[in-house]
Amino acid sequence: MNRQLHPLEINPKTGEPFLRLLSHPNIILTPPRLDDAPQLMAILNDERVYHWLSSPPVPYTQEHADWWLNHIKPPSDKFLAELEEARDDPTLKIVDECPVRYIREVKEDGTEVFLGDIWIDLAGQPWELEGSGKTSQSKPLRDPNDPDIWTVGDYLAPSHHGQGIMSDAFKTVLQQWAIPRMGVRRMAVTALDGNKGSVRVFEKLGFKFRETIQDALDVRGTKRGVHVLDWRLEE
Repeated sequence: MNRQLHPLEINPKTGEPFLRLLSHPNIILTPPRLDDAPQLMAILNDERVYHWLSSPPVPYTQEHADWWLNHIKPPSDKFLAELEEARDDPTLKIVDECPVRYIREVKEDGTEVFLGDIWIDLAGQPWELEGSGKTSQSKPLRDPNDPDIWTVGDYLAPSHHGQGIMSDAFKTVLQQWAIPRMGVRRMAVTALDGNKGSVRVFEKLGFKFRETIQDALDVRGTKRGVHVLDWRLEE
């Protein structure tokens, strides 16, 4: 087992790394797969999902899904290859991303069902960076006296809403990877105005509500407000 993948597990049949959720052991996070397109389309064409997302086009077509997967999979593969190259390094590397993001349910027969996505990235919206003196950046600066500000994006299939899965997924990624492996110490997150479910998820994890900004985003031709919440690691 490559120490640089810690605390990920490896699927013995496929060799694919995965992260098991802390409180839902039948739910795992994996890298993206090119054959995820049909499931992406099904979920992102559901109004209960896309209404709360600002970026995916509607309708979400096969072309969109194929483009997206071919956009995110090569960097994911490259990052995993870099971790493999560093396998003999006894010190765990501090890295800039999480290699697993796609949420899947593992059935009793071993088959997996795609459920959604969760990803952590550097904050870039002006309200996320407000008051920090920081500007949008492509790479973390890693100043220990002025931590980088990170954010999160996520969505989940409506069939699995209300089961605590997204709260568990975010908690797992934050505690198991983002804090120890990415050095995340500060976050500013956004939910579209009215998305009480996402706000509850954030608050469960210790995020503090900062403000609601009206007409902050143009979402498919309509101005939408955003809720902004902040978090700092207590050390």
